[in-house]
Amino acid sequence: MARLLQDPSKVHPSEWYTANKMQCASTESQKSRSECMVSESWRLVDEIEKTTQKTQSDVNKKLEQRREEIKFWKQELDNKLEQIVHETEILLTFKNRLERALEGCKEPLVVAQKCLLYRQRRVGIDLVHDEVEQQLLKEVEVLQGIIALLGRTLEQTNEQIRRNRSAKYDLDMDLKDKFTALTIDDYCASLTNDTPHIIYADNAMKLEGNFVSPEDWIDFTNINVEKADKQRNNSLALKALIDGILSQIANDMRKQCEMVNNAFRNRVKEVKDAKHKLETLLAMVMDETASQEKNIAALKKAITDKEAPVKVAQTRLEARNHRPNVELCYDTVHSSLMSEVQEITKNIQRQVEIMQEENLLKDALAQAQTELKGLSRRQLSLEEEIKVKENTLYIDEVLCMQMRESVCINNY
Repeated sequence: MARLLQDPSKVHPSEWYTANKMQCASTESQKSRSECMVSESWRLVDEIEKTTQKTQSDVNKKLEQRREEIKFWKQELDNKLEQIVHETEILLTFKNRLERALEGCKEPLVVAQKCLLYRQRRVGIDLVHDEVEQQLLKEVEVLQGIIALLGRTLEQTNEQIRRNRSAKYDLDMDLKDKFTALTIDDYCASLTNDTPHIIYADNAMKLEGNFVSPEDWIDFTNINVEKADKQRNNSLALKALIDGILSQIANDMRKQCEMVNNAFRNRVKEVKDAKHKLETLLAMVMDETASQEKNIAALKKAITDKEAPVKVAQTRLEARNHRPNVELCYDTVHSSLMSEVQEITKNIQRQVEIMQEENLLKDALAQAQTELKGLSRRQLSLEEEIKVKENTLYIDEVLCMQMRESVCINNY
């Protein structure tokens, strides 16, 4: 009956003691495991902290190294950029020198061509392919060759300037990128664990950009540096070439110009000498013409003097033979006339000789007149030739030589 009255939910005391022991044991075990976990957690936290600090320190060192590397290459690029800009500026001055030299060749060429054109106006025997013409043709050839050379050199200079600017553009772009990269890395180096506004960036670990290897990065900048060096060296070589060309063409132009001027001076002297000789000959011809005219007058008088005595003797004899009647007296006069007729008869041979002498005088007169005509023709010819020489002297000495005085050959 008593057992029937007992509460079925109550446990036995032994079970209670057992349950308490088990609870204590479980709690102790849980506490021990918790303490181990706490200890492990602190160890892990400490290890992670140290590892994180070490890793962050390594990253900071590598970031600093990277910044120094970027600074080094940026300085290299700055130096190369300064050099290529300097060389390009100098090359531009050389380009201006070439352009001035090219422009300076035009006037001497025009002058030489005008001289050749003017000298085509020479006439007669003076239209000769002389030393002056040969030197003028050579001068035209030299100047045309110089103009062609300067044109090619100017094209080469423009191409070198273009290449320099291309190298400068590559350096500028590389420097701009490195400046941006250095700015970013400077910002990264300034970040610390206490920096405000640092955030999680879930996409930062994705390598979606066009990443290049460090070797490719160095090679890219090296190529730009080597390109700049190459173009700088090419510019230095081209400057030396231009200096040599400008110096040589100035010497060649001066030398040929002096050759032409000397040829002109010599030719003018020759023409003046020839003109002086012609003028001397003309004076001699004119003197001889005057002398011949006097000679002709003397010959005519001599002929007249020979004719008069013969005519007088014959006229007297003929007239006295016509006296009338008793007046036809054989007087002393008639006797003398008869004697004179006899004398004339005796001297008939002498008369013939006189006639022959008269004929000789006439022949001499005709010859003298022929010579006078020849002298007149010679005078006209000499006067024409003197005019030819005067025309040549005007062309060479006035038109050409005075025009050539304006030619100025400078050092460019």
